[in-house]
Amino acid sequence: MSLGIAKGAYQSALKYSKERHQFGKPISQFQAISFKLDDMATEIEASELLIYNAVNMKNKGRKMTKEGAMAKYFSSEVAVKVSTEAIQVLGGYGYTKDFPVERYYRDSKLCTIGEGTSEIQKLVISKQINK
Repeated sequence: MSLGIAKGAYQSALKYSKERHQFGKPISQFQAISFKLDDMATEIEASELLIYNAVNMKNKGRKMTKEGAMAKYFSSEVAVKVSTEAIQVLGGYGYTKDFPVERYYRDSKLCTIGEGTSEIQKLVISKQINK
């Protein structure tokens, strides 16, 4: 769910940044917006790779407690960060129900709370690292 929220928020921000023009060019061409989008894409990719690693271990029948907790923790935090940055890209429009970013922003926080908070995931990771 976290990965889907992050991807949706990113895609919405990317689309908007290519459509919204300021000073005769799309805002995606401004360095500040471009760097936000770059960071979002990179963190989504890292999140997806953590998830795939945990799934791969599970599919092979290997213990993946630490890897699963890392994937859940990182992905949920990425969802919050990416949706927050998407709001920044859209500016005031990001808070309106006319754009899906508002919903991604609201829903992303649930990911850090539901099925084990980020703090609980950190405890799981810590216990596995300190074995």
